[in-house]
Amino acid sequence: MSGGYEGLRSSQVAEAAGVNPQTLRYYERRGLIAEPARTLGGHRLYPADTVTVLRGIKAAQRLGFTLEEVSELLDAVRPGGGRAGGGFQERARLKLAEVERRIIDLQAIRTALLTAVSAGCDDVSSCAAEASCPFPVSDLGGAITEGGG
Repeated sequence: MSGGYEGLRSSQVAEAAGVNPQTLRYYERRGLIAEPARTLGGHRLYPADTVTVLRGIKAAQRLGFTLEEVSELLDAVRPGGGRAGGGFQERARLKLAEVERRIIDLQAIRTALLTAVSAGCDDVSSCAAEASCPFPVSDLGGAITEGGG
């Protein structure tokens, strides 16, 4: 860079990490990435390792970690941030258990939808009158009017 500044501009970091520049600013506000140095003209200059951090954040999100959880993981591995290893094994086990619970829920939803499709009902209200109806709308009607929902 000219003027003695070294680093990558927002657009360069965003492109290299596969995110948009607004994501960089959002992650800065959330404390996921450090606020970068600025040129005299006010342009952000990120250290090259910011790309690695961003790729790590996106990888963690693909594994199902929320940004809050990602923040905790990053805090644990930053200097002075906590125990060695950052407790990733424990967090990964907890996330795995959560994913497995969601899979069970999704399988139940899938089964119910398959039943609804195979029942062949096009009219929910007439289907609801049959014992084989997988979607008892008549039951919901009473709950909605009684509960004020």
